[in-house]
Amino acid sequence: MKPAAFDYYAPTSRDELLGLLGELGDEAKVLAGGQSLIPLMNFRLARPAQLVDVGTVDELDYVRSNGGVHVGAGASQWNVENDPTVASQVPLLVEALQYVAHPPIRHRGTVCGSMAHADPAAELPAVALALDATMRITSAGGTREVAAKDFFRGVFSTALGPDELLEEIVFPPMAKETGYGVAELARTHGNFAVAGAIATMQLTTAGTIESCALVAFSLDATALRCEAGEQVLAGAQPSAELFGEAAAAAVAPLSPGGDMHGSAGYRKRVAAVYMQRAIAKAHERAGEMA
Repeated sequence: MKPAAFDYYAPTSRDELLGLLGELGDEAKVLAGGQSLIPLMNFRLARPAQLVDVGTVDELDYVRSNGGVHVGAGASQWNVENDPTVASQVPLLVEALQYVAHPPIRHRGTVCGSMAHADPAAELPAVALALDATMRITSAGGTREVAAKDFFRGVFSTALGPDELLEEIVFPPMAKETGYGVAELARTHGNFAVAGAIATMQLTTAGTIESCALVAFSLDATALRCEAGEQVLAGAQPSAELFGEAAAAAVAPLSPGGDMHGSAGYRKRVAAVYMQRAIAKAHERAGEMA
């Protein structure tokens, strides 16, 4: 199929882009890499009357280090994945990006675009939640900052208004001793996750768990921090049994739906297994860095 008719705008500056979003209103859609939006348009599941292209605004294509890693709206997933600053300060983001589709997609897709799309099966919103990233949202009227935990509202739904742009995401630098792990089940590598989990962990000098973050994705309307599982781990002595208990507690409140990949019960059981694997991987890495 072909998309419905639309008008295309290629601004060359940030101010021009924001002005267009303010002028066009609800009928306009930001086009970043287009790797999610264009297929939806081709199937006519999305019918924006206007597209405003971020990719023509060079000043939004950046990765910077300044009290955290700042990723601009135009930065491709591939460039972020291969940026040495990201690798040294936010290695979890690099690892998660390697699960996103395939290299040709990552060359076009953007990190901010994936966040704004808010697919519940996507890895990058889960990373933002695990690291307590900050979303910098801009419109012609000014800029505001929203914590990742408040940004994702539901399936393909975020805190962005129709005239706003997710201009930048700021990832706090990970402490050198932080272990991290990504684990997901997909039919093939790069396919949408049936169930996925992300874990981070820091250990005390005595080897107990000082702090951790657990996030599940592709199991509810959004990626979710699993606080019940985190509470099981906090302050405890690591063990395989503990990790299993924490994984079970983490996925217990989730409400996955059944689909062609498996029933709701199957996906929840798989989620516990992959959550345990992510926790174990984070612990292994934390031990190596201690």
